[in-house]
Amino acid sequence: MPAFRQVGEKQLPQEVVFMAWSPKRDLIALANRAGEVLLHRLANFQRVWSLPPNENTGKEVTALAWRPDGKILAFGLTDTKRIILCDVEKPESLHSFSVDSSITYMHWMEVTEESSVLTSFYNAEDESNLLLPKLPALPKNYSTTAKIFSEEKSDEIMKLLGDVRLNALVLGGSSGFIEIYAYGMFKIATVTGVAGSCRGLCLSSDLKSLSVITEIRDSSDSEAEITYFQLDTSLLSSYLPEVTRMARKFTHISTLLQYIKLSLTCMCEAWEEILMQMDSRLTKFVQEKNTTTSVQDEFMQLLLWGKASLELQALLMNQLTVKGLKKLGQSIESSYSSIQKLVISHLQSGSEALLYHLSELKGMALWKQKYESLGLDASGIEEAITAVGSFILKANELLQVIDSSMKNFKAFFRWLYVAMLRMSEDHVLPELNKMTQKDITFVADFLTEHFNEAPELYNRKGKYFNVERVGQYLKDEDDDLVSPPNTEGNQWFNFLKNSTHLKESPLLFPYYPEKSLHFVKRQMEGVIDQCLQKPADVIGKSVHQAVSMSLYKTSQSEDSTPQLFKLPFLWNDKTSNIHYVLFTILENSISKIHILRRHTDTSRSVSNGILAVEFGNFLNSSVNESSDSRCYSCLDAHFYDDETVTVVLKESVEQEGKERVLAQLPLSSVYTDEDQDKELIWDSTKRLDEQSGEISTRTVFLENQWRVLENMKAQYVSVNGIRKVSCVLSSNLRHVRVFEMDVEDDGEVEEEEEEETTQIAAGEPDELNQSADNQDNVCGASAEELPDETEEHESSLDP
Repeated sequence: MPAFRQVGEKQLPQEVVFMAWSPKRDLIALANRAGEVLLHRLANFQRVWSLPPNENTGKEVTALAWRPDGKILAFGLTDTKRIILCDVEKPESLHSFSVDSSITYMHWMEVTEESSVLTSFYNAEDESNLLLPKLPALPKNYSTTAKIFSEEKSDEIMKLLGDVRLNALVLGGSSGFIEIYAYGMFKIATVTGVAGSCRGLCLSSDLKSLSVITEIRDSSDSEAEITYFQLDTSLLSSYLPEVTRMARKFTHISTLLQYIKLSLTCMCEAWEEILMQMDSRLTKFVQEKNTTTSVQDEFMQLLLWGKASLELQALLMNQLTVKGLKKLGQSIESSYSSIQKLVISHLQSGSEALLYHLSELKGMALWKQKYESLGLDASGIEEAITAVGSFILKANELLQVIDSSMKNFKAFFRWLYVAMLRMSEDHVLPELNKMTQKDITFVADFLTEHFNEAPELYNRKGKYFNVERVGQYLKDEDDDLVSPPNTEGNQWFNFLKNSTHLKESPLLFPYYPEKSLHFVKRQMEGVIDQCLQKPADVIGKSVHQAVSMSLYKTSQSEDSTPQLFKLPFLWNDKTSNIHYVLFTILENSISKIHILRRHTDTSRSVSNGILAVEFGNFLNSSVNESSDSRCYSCLDAHFYDDETVTVVLKESVEQEGKERVLAQLPLSSVYTDEDQDKELIWDSTKRLDEQSGEISTRTVFLENQWRVLENMKAQYVSVNGIRKVSCVLSSNLRHVRVFEMDVEDDGEVEEEEEEETTQIAAGEPDELNQSADNQDNVCGASAEELPDETEEHESSLDP
């Protein structure tokens, strides 16, 4: 019986360029040449969802990475230089940010270090939830936002916070670009001093070291040199509790900024274009009328004498109409009340939570013994708190404008509605006919303030009037407000103006009466970004190079072949502080696997160990016994778990009909005796491939952990040792096969049983949904269920 059980096979319409298994579920993410990101399920390789490329994100995916809890998928786009964080449950961006370079590699790791300080922090993390009210869910009845928040609870934005335990997304790009983002959200380190374009990287789970593989090319014509760097990141490790607490605050702040931004988007969508009709119709009236009387005077005459000029009568009865006036009044009231609710419930609660977390961050910054080394700056955070205060003031100003506008419009429309009914000689209800002197004064004040012509507005707005005053606050423009609030006669303003000391007081938030809400929000974001940027620079400068090793040169011909994963691979053994670097060097048309073991703990007796691995003949029928036993080249390899490497092999002499092989290489068969793994004495002036003759070579004869991949020109493999699955991709990048690696294939009998069980699964979904995996896996509704035995296996693996 062949090893490994095949559970799915597909021909895909687009060429796949990246594959990444979810660390927690039987899901695999793919990125294809068309810029599409897809999520497939293990069962029959069923598609769960696809995220097509768009102008806002980008079209050229160059890296994929899963958050360690498997709930967020990150991918990098080189054409827009953006990183997108996508929810596993639906194909929508939860968060995105720009970077300064094209991303070529991503690694998302979780810190496994434990300490009493960290444990107490993990337990106390919910303090803010006890002190702060829960942020209200964003409404789903607005077009753009509803696409992001389509669930009833609409709390997807909070999923970005994830677990309290620290995890870090490490990005590598061209020109030595390396950055570390805590929780995939906020930058905590900008690493400098690494030459070349990143081809692979790995941050150790204890945060002590960062291993990087780069490709250094002097010119476009020259061969690229592959170099291994080991960087010392001991500052992150030494201050792990402080880094975790600081990063958690950063992530809270970043999430709240995203929440405020989306709340503002909802407000902009709640504001309707119909509210501009009054301004445009009055402007048209000015342009067409023949009389010299102003619009304000025309309406005043109607108010005082109950008579309108023929021109005004035509405007009201023909253009505005009684029905149109009623609709306009309802639209204004509905729109304004929606915006008002969003400001009170969302903007204010989000801003208060932001103030809380920034104030806590300031307190941390003042504890210099703990946080000064990490670059937290109290004065910068104070500026951020001030900027949030200014934003809250502007939000309150908008509330006042909405409140007064609603009162004014209500009184004005009520009066105008009665006047128009009289013009049309319709019956006026007695309750509408009553108008006190106070009401007349109110409407007269409204006409005086809003209906005066301002020709200078025409060049700016194309209108002479600005009756509607809420929309100007919601426009994302740098221009000053068309009609800023009138502060004349305000006692508080006069008091501040005359007080020398209070005017300069840091306790008072600066107020920008001429600016829109969007402008103040952008200013707040800029100040917060600036104050939280310093730790990334300080921590980045503390990272220094511990080891640099030139590995090999790549041939020019390699570039012509589409590459999915370029060796080498980096992998970190969580149990022993060892970094493994896996790469291949071509020798006499046979590519050997080289395993470089690099200890992060310099006190260990063995600091470097390297072995070359070649595969002997284990397909007895393929070659005769007298031929060379070194008959396989390695096409692709990945670490499967702590003890195993998964490889795709091909016979070195390629012949028609010779199949590729998927195999598991146990490290125990390579490192048979730990004493033989001696320290590598290498000449630093030479590349490692030039010293390959001195590297001890082990020939491995695989016994039963291999499978011939019939009718498939396999080239690449992606594995997940936790879920015990692998996905093999052909050289044309369109043909995939999925395998379960810990079971043997029982042939046709197994397939028949699987079909029967799948039919049962389709007929009895309620029973299957009780499995632990299905309760956790949101993708069950859109993909076929796995056989019962597989589901039992999944349940035992779920955390």
